[in-house]
Amino acid sequence: MSCVQEVNPRVLAIRAPTSLQSMAKRITDEITQGAKKPFSKVIDLSSCDPHRTGMAPISFLRQVLAGCLYPELLEEKSFPPDVRQRVHKLLDGCGGRSAGAYSPTSTGIPDVQRSVAQFIMKRDGGVSSDPENIIMSSGSQKNLSMVVHLMASGEGETQTGVLIPVPCPHTLPMLLDMFGVTVVPYQLMEDRGWALDVKELHRALRTARGCCSPRALYISNPGNPTGHVQDRKTIEGVIRFAATEGLVLLIDEVNQDSVYGQDKEFISYKEVLFKMGKQFSETVELISFNSMSSANMGECGLRGGYMEVVNLDPAVCYQLKKLQWGNSPPTTPQLCLEVMVNPPSPGDPSYETYAQEILHIQTTLSQNARRACSFLNDLAGMSCQPAMAGVFLYPRVRLLPQLMEEATLLGVEADVLYCQRLLEEEGVCLGPGCENGQEYLDHHLRLCVLTPPLILEEVLARLHSFHLRLLGKFP
Repeated sequence: MSCVQEVNPRVLAIRAPTSLQSMAKRITDEITQGAKKPFSKVIDLSSCDPHRTGMAPISFLRQVLAGCLYPELLEEKSFPPDVRQRVHKLLDGCGGRSAGAYSPTSTGIPDVQRSVAQFIMKRDGGVSSDPENIIMSSGSQKNLSMVVHLMASGEGETQTGVLIPVPCPHTLPMLLDMFGVTVVPYQLMEDRGWALDVKELHRALRTARGCCSPRALYISNPGNPTGHVQDRKTIEGVIRFAATEGLVLLIDEVNQDSVYGQDKEFISYKEVLFKMGKQFSETVELISFNSMSSANMGECGLRGGYMEVVNLDPAVCYQLKKLQWGNSPPTTPQLCLEVMVNPPSPGDPSYETYAQEILHIQTTLSQNARRACSFLNDLAGMSCQPAMAGVFLYPRVRLLPQLMEEATLLGVEADVLYCQRLLEEEGVCLGPGCENGQEYLDHHLRLCVLTPPLILEEVLARLHSFHLRLLGKFP
């Protein structure tokens, strides 16, 4: 058996849709039509969509967005002065001073690109950031799609391969598969809080060579769905590995604003790279991603994101930008991204409200994560590593042999069957670990904890009832 065949079974499960979303919609429709259920509504915490579950948006952002879309509102003087000033500034960068105009360039609105570059420089302690290297799009997934599309080539041993973590973001394997890229999984260390081990990167690369052509290494930091935050030593090791092996670093940093673990801090790969000397800072190719779906903003439906390219060949950058010619990034999400990277400052009229709202979000997230982790570790047959950041918990669940046998007969993954039963019986939709790349017999659940505390408590109560009922059914 070739090593490609050995790798592929690890990702077969995540390439197959679980149909949980369609099940949730069907059950919701049945409730709407009057069907009697033991619950009044379906609660979906399988993905990060905090506003759907009741988390409030940031007032300043929504006020600026409203003013940009309908400037006549500013005439009423009901918005704070800094909101009106921001609206005028943003509209000055739009064609015809209208948010309905096309983006002036294929890479974004220049004023927004400059704001993003300034944000990155401030975040990274003054490391230079060129606005020309900032590419805006309709979300980080869109940006990643453009990069993968450009990388994808070859067949068999020459087919592009990308190293990805296991567990990984549940949308990633399908995206890579769509462009005909070989998935090369590397395992994160659950017993070490889902840490990344550079030795495992070497093992994954050895397995892949001769079966595909590995060209990139995908990193999620802070981790999705693990919540792990990488330290400087780990990042330096990964950069050295990428430099030695000639791999492009694809760094997902969407959760950078959501670190709450004690004595933990977010350090960007770019900052570390540029402090390792010219041997690395001028040679290692790096692309980092961020988006409006971050924990603080939670504006998933606005679909706004950007990527920064570092050390890429100018011809490659040209081709990346060319992919958006005639299909420029949407304007409205860019205006919101500008607010995300350039929020109110101390002394501004909107600052106090903004700071209070951000504190509420961060407090809710950290308290919910601790509460849910403690609950899951007290539940028979479950264990959960504490998260340090991000919006998910990723507990391990020991499924009983009877349930696994039933899943085999039904032709589904056992953790999918668990989630289907939980949805049918308790109206709770969680994500099965197979979507995140977990292997057969290694079962996990994905639970978003960025939700109002009362909603989380209801989910935990329903999960407790279902899980104990399941244990009673299969003693």
